Amino acid sequence: MIRLTFSMCCCFTTNIALVTWFVLLMVENSISWKQWVPRLRLSYQDLLRSNNSWLLLDSEDALAFQSLLLDEKRAWLMAGAKDHVFLFYLDNPNTEPQKIFWPAPREQREHCRLAGKNPETECANFIRFLQHFNSSHVFACGTGSYQPMCAFIQIKAEGLGTPTMQLVTYSVESGRGKCPYSPHEPFTGLLADGEFYSGTSIDFMGSSAAFFRTRLDRADQNYIRTEQNQDYWLKEPVFIGAYAIPDTYNHDDDKVYFFFRETAVEAGQWEKRRIYARVARVCKNDVGGKHSLINRWSTFLKARLVCSVPGLHDTETYFDHLEDVFLLHTRNVQNPLIYGLFTMSSGIFNGSAICVYSMAAIRAAFNGPFAHKEGLEYQWMEYKGRIPYPRPGTCPSETYDPLLHSTKDFPDDVISFMRTHHLMWDPIFPLHRKPILMRANVPFQIHQLLVDRLETEAGHVDVLFLGTDEGKVLKVGIAVTRGQHFQEISLEEIILSKKPSAILDMQLSLKRQEVFVSSTNGVVQLSLYRCELYGKACADCCFAQDPYCTWDGKSCKPYSLSKKRRSQCLNAWMANPTGQCQNAPKGTPLVEEKVIFGVQNNSTFLECLPHSPQTTIRWFVQRSNTATLKEVGSSGRFSVLKQGLLISQLTQQDAGTYHCQGMEHSFSQTLSYYNLRIIGYQAMEVLTSRPSKSTKDAGITPSPNHRSDHQLPYKGYSWTLGAPGSNLDEFCNALQQRKRQRQKVWNAYWQQHPLESKKGRVRRQPGSL
Repeated sequence: MIRLTFSMCCCFTTNIALVTWFVLLMVENSISWKQWVPRLRLSYQDLLRSNNSWLLLDSEDALAFQSLLLDEKRAWLMAGAKDHVFLFYLDNPNTEPQKIFWPAPREQREHCRLAGKNPETECANFIRFLQHFNSSHVFACGTGSYQPMCAFIQIKAEGLGTPTMQLVTYSVESGRGKCPYSPHEPFTGLLADGEFYSGTSIDFMGSSAAFFRTRLDRADQNYIRTEQNQDYWLKEPVFIGAYAIPDTYNHDDDKVYFFFRETAVEAGQWEKRRIYARVARVCKNDVGGKHSLINRWSTFLKARLVCSVPGLHDTETYFDHLEDVFLLHTRNVQNPLIYGLFTMSSGIFNGSAICVYSMAAIRAAFNGPFAHKEGLEYQWMEYKGRIPYPRPGTCPSETYDPLLHSTKDFPDDVISFMRTHHLMWDPIFPLHRKPILMRANVPFQIHQLLVDRLETEAGHVDVLFLGTDEGKVLKVGIAVTRGQHFQEISLEEIILSKKPSAILDMQLSLKRQEVFVSSTNGVVQLSLYRCELYGKACADCCFAQDPYCTWDGKSCKPYSLSKKRRSQCLNAWMANPTGQCQNAPKGTPLVEEKVIFGVQNNSTFLECLPHSPQTTIRWFVQRSNTATLKEVGSSGRFSVLKQGLLISQLTQQDAGTYHCQGMEHSFSQTLSYYNLRIIGYQAMEVLTSRPSKSTKDAGITPSPNHRSDHQLPYKGYSWTLGAPGSNLDEFCNALQQRKRQRQKVWNAYWQQHPLESKKGRVRRQPGSL
């Protein structure tokens, strides 16, 4: 009974923490929610019309392009799909791609169907893995209708001719342990030094998974794997990514790091189904133990990756479901940055977060204390006992110890310790102890991540390309400002398919400045930037804060193409972007003042359309009798709308200069000036009145059509003077047109009555107004 009460209290406390964090997040985002709105939105039709994107393939058959392989040097892209492999020629995107038809054998498809799987979406050979084996061959693996199979694909290119590909049929072999059975199950694979590392399920039901290494260039294909059915090793893992990262300049210390999520064995008894994100590592030269751990990893260690948001009273909101990992290489090959994409879902809210980890923090965790299960209640705690020599997880090296030629030379106590001590005690925290990007309670989930780091005058800027489950690619810029705060700018949102379908894979080409994206229905080639769409003014270009773009004095151009020219927007992330636009002389307003006329007791509308949805509009007025600016809000006769300012029942006191200010990124710029002048009601009556009494006294008799031909109705004047954008010139033109019409009427009248002037009547021309 006591335990039940404690459990309920824990759940209640956790929910309070989530609610508190969510409320704080909403309060913070109520101020800067417009930063989540992309500056550019491109529909699928916009994408087809764009000059900097190409639809390489659009299929109505739902081929599920789940794997991409890019060759920047030879300018081709390989895509794995349902029963097919495609080869696209990037320099000629309109060229028909070459394709290989590689289905599963008929008996495998029949067995899959009889097992109750869907013949259309599961019982086929879905190509899940493509990677270079050498300069002439690609290693490919597919699901094979729930009987995985792998083979080599040969790439042929004679001289400078178009490359072609051919499936090496005699190399087809079983893919068990290399590729998953299901086309929907996440997995990871890596080719390094002729060896294939894979994290995948190894049975038809997907209930058992392991981390393997297989030698591809040997007939016996000796393998090493994690222990089966041992929760200490892996418990219901879902593999995400694998990377080979050197630890030192000694190649004997090279390791493979792989990232996954699993059910946490160390979670409390009240959190039996808690999912943790992990990073694990093994030595490349690990060949298993001699008497124990034969064909099993003897250097396998794992640690928890933490991506959380701190809350009140030392509470944390954790994003534990690891979805994707991106390795950003730096000048030091031993110290890349690890970008992790995490999601979380609860009864209160769902969201995504991106955290960045340093290799120093990861290595520190693996060099720290081990976790150990002991005590009366057999709980997890820090291991403080004797650690055998050499330290478990150390790679065998003659430099380290001349007696250690391989892992088979490890002492028995080291091997025995490694059987049950895989988990490290210290978790790994991200840089700055918080995510660089969060999205909460949005109508989509992020599943794919690419990162490009640009060096600017303001420091480095990370551009994130995010693939969602509804077929969109989001482009977001992240910069670290003073005080180690992150400044986030949402730049683009692009829809890549006619129907919502998840983004399945993404590849970044820095050489070509392009990103390649695949989904269920096709493959798209996108440029990293669309600078010309930000606007035609310097301020618009700089306010976009796209690190790929700058103002070269004439237009918004890619920064890489403007280095030899005069580049502005040099520090748009730190300084006021409008202050960097120096084309206009000092003292000259960047926006032209418009003079418009309003009619007393009528309404008028002052239009102001921002170039960006991230811009917040504020209106200010300087009355005719004062020199101060006063903000105009929605109250009484004034209504601030998205398109502008509506003023009803105009009075003489409404005359003045109206400023439309666009607020963006804590900076402001004037979008439009309006000098509003009010025409009194009586003056308007004079303008629209019939011929005056003095005209009648002069003996002038208008023609029968006089009134309808030359009078401009009051409604017409109201529209002319109160319409958006009307100015003094338009007003004068309207009056001159009315004068010419009246003159034409009088000329016609005198031609019909030439003798009236002889009767003593005065011939008078109509006066001007």
